[in-house]
Amino acid sequence: MQPPPWRSPRWGRGARGLPRPLAGQAPPPAPSFPRHGGCPSLKTTVPEMPCVASGPPANGLLGWRQRLQWGERGRGFLRGDSRCCCCCCCRPAVGGMSRRRRRSAGSGARGGAELGGGAKQEKRLRIHRALARDPVDVAVLRAEALSPGGLLTDELRRKVWPKLLGVNACRLPPKPGRDVRQNHKDYNQVLLDVCRSSRRFPPGMRAEQRQILQEQLVDVILCVLRAHPELHYYQGYHDVAVTLLLVAGERMAIALLERLSTLHLRDFMDPTMDSTKHILNYLMPLLQQESPRLHDFMLRAEVGTIFALSWLITWYGHVLSPSHHILRLYDFFLASHPLMAVYFATVVVLYREEEVLACDCDLASVHQLLSHIPPDLPYESLIARAHQLFQQLPPTELAKKAALQHHKSIAIGSFLDFQQAASCQRPDEVLRRQQQQREHLGPGRTKTDPLRPPMEHSPLVKAAVWGLTATLGAAALAVTQTALEWAPEFLLQLF
Repeated sequence: MQPPPWRSPRWGRGARGLPRPLAGQAPPPAPSFPRHGGCPSLKTTVPEMPCVASGPPANGLLGWRQRLQWGERGRGFLRGDSRCCCCCCCRPAVGGMSRRRRRSAGSGARGGAELGGGAKQEKRLRIHRALARDPVDVAVLRAEALSPGGLLTDELRRKVWPKLLGVNACRLPPKPGRDVRQNHKDYNQVLLDVCRSSRRFPPGMRAEQRQILQEQLVDVILCVLRAHPELHYYQGYHDVAVTLLLVAGERMAIALLERLSTLHLRDFMDPTMDSTKHILNYLMPLLQQESPRLHDFMLRAEVGTIFALSWLITWYGHVLSPSHHILRLYDFFLASHPLMAVYFATVVVLYREEEVLACDCDLASVHQLLSHIPPDLPYESLIARAHQLFQQLPPTELAKKAALQHHKSIAIGSFLDFQQAASCQRPDEVLRRQQQQREHLGPGRTKTDPLRPPMEHSPLVKAAVWGLTATLGAAALAVTQTALEWAPEFLLQLF
């Protein structure tokens, strides 16, 4: 087979590696690219979705082929498009828009905090180093999740989110069976909410694949509720669960959701709304501190804080449509205090201060304006401002000024203990090795961790054992001598 004319030595290469004619040569023929999803390597037209596996694996983790099919590129699922999976020529065009146009169109929504390739590589390196330390450097992971760009990709989120919540990735709960749905009081309501959550799944996903994930979503929610009868389901809980499911898979989503429900979301899962109202009460004092004019305007309008209810209980998953914005906020909230969602709601209202003051000062107008979050918010700058506001006005100081009793909140009261426990985690490689050793030795038998010295070989432990033995021996000798001294006198008194 004859090579193309531009592959011969007579043809040069341009700056971008494209064929360039030499002096006196005609330009090479341009390769023809079929339109509407054509692939130049196949010279044929491919269907809208590539032919890959029909659904996610049985363990709920999305394989790389499914992720390629659904267009995931680190910042969530992108829109499906006519492209092939055999070469990279069609991949830049997603949703009818080039990569450069998508980046320029989304720069306003990201607040201009798009990281370059070198910065992303350095950030990945810092994250992997923190994950490999023993114990895991959770402080560095929190700092990277708070910094611009967040955790960058879902692959990193699957590794970092468990560490942020103190979940052992090597000891996940088993896949739930069908008995988890039997005789559960919340099954019907959960099923209705999940059926209405179609927009939370990646656009372009096939209906059968979405149904599989929706079935898994029902099982994830009911598994957590059945394991913790003290938790009460609320509408919007499924918006949190579906985010964890799409990123981490079924089994990991159960572990993450269970941990999150007993920590950050605990106040929302009480049988009454008292704890939820208490969390919402932090919003107005923050507005009063930052903008007294806006605070007084909202008081005159009597709008209250009910407009932010869906923001807090769903972690903005119900009110935001681009998935990469939701994932960025989840990175931020998982690495922060349970009240950080309230601080973020405060900076969103402050960002729209001019819009609020320009509308009519009545309940209907202000509530309608604040209930809808515009899609073009500068999220990175708002995240930085919320974190700065939290440092300036921590919940303890805010509770004193606003006469709020923060100790009533279960999530706030248990946050310090949770942080201390999360700082003592071991790397996944060590945990995986320990799990393999337990499986190899069988139940009821353990083996000493090779990374730690055995207790019986420690000189301090030996000295402590010898000292304790000598003390007990001396005490026994003293008791025996005392008994021999007074025993004859005691016997004479008896007889």
